[in-house]
Amino acid sequence: MDEELVESDVPTVGERLRAAREEKKLSLEDIAAQTRIPQRHLESIENAEWDKLPAPTYTVGFAKSYAGTVGLDRNDIGEQLREEMGGQRFASSQSEVIEAADPARTMPRWLVVSAVAAIIVLILVMTLLNHRALEQPGPTAATPPPTAAVAPKPPMQQPTAPAGAAQGPVVLTATGPAWIQVTDQGKTLFMGELQPGQAYTVPATATAPLLKAGKPEALKVTVGSTVAPPVGPPGKVASKVSLKPADLLRGPGQTAPAAPAQPVANAAAE
Repeated sequence: MDEELVESDVPTVGERLRAAREEKKLSLEDIAAQTRIPQRHLESIENAEWDKLPAPTYTVGFAKSYAGTVGLDRNDIGEQLREEMGGQRFASSQSEVIEAADPARTMPRWLVVSAVAAIIVLILVMTLLNHRALEQPGPTAATPPPTAAVAPKPPMQQPTAPAGAAQGPVVLTATGPAWIQVTDQGKTLFMGELQPGQAYTVPATATAPLLKAGKPEALKVTVGSTVAPPVGPPGKVASKVSLKPADLLRGPGQTAPAAPAQPVANAAAE
């Protein structure tokens, strides 16, 4: 009987927790806000109402958190609570879902829905961009244009200037790949292929320069600032074309005029 009286004088876990809380001048609402434990569970622990609490594991955890908040030893409270709950049976229908103590601290529902929607939109955008990137053709190697089988159209003939009207150097400018040979009295001054944009100037010291062109249509001949007519028909080799300014301006493909024939004297007078 004496032992039972001694044991009855020991305060319960709930009484110890309540006394420590009141000593710190805290309310159950304050404890619930700090521990995020529902206030009704805290009241049940203080009143030893085990049938209103979830499973013993959760109840011991609640009591330890409560003890840590009011400055009591967590392990001591946990051990004493296990002894007090020894042999206690909890209703099988008791819900063990832990509820949030302070709804204001939980993430709002609209914020969760907005975050999920934003993630879905981001995934759709990334998928669309990836799909478009796969559909775009990759860089292809540049292929040279096919060689035209048909000869290009001859350039428009410029009005022929009167012979001797133009002054200046004779320049042969290639509008396309053009092979030429320039000679003067049997001596080769230049022979080779001009690329588009390249030019050859006939020396002013040449006395009777002649031109041979593989593609006359690929040459532009100028005398000073005057454009001379084409040196030959397209698609045909032009040979022995006089490069004197007067001959070039006289007409297409003109050669130097031949010397007049000397009259033949009568062999004998009758």
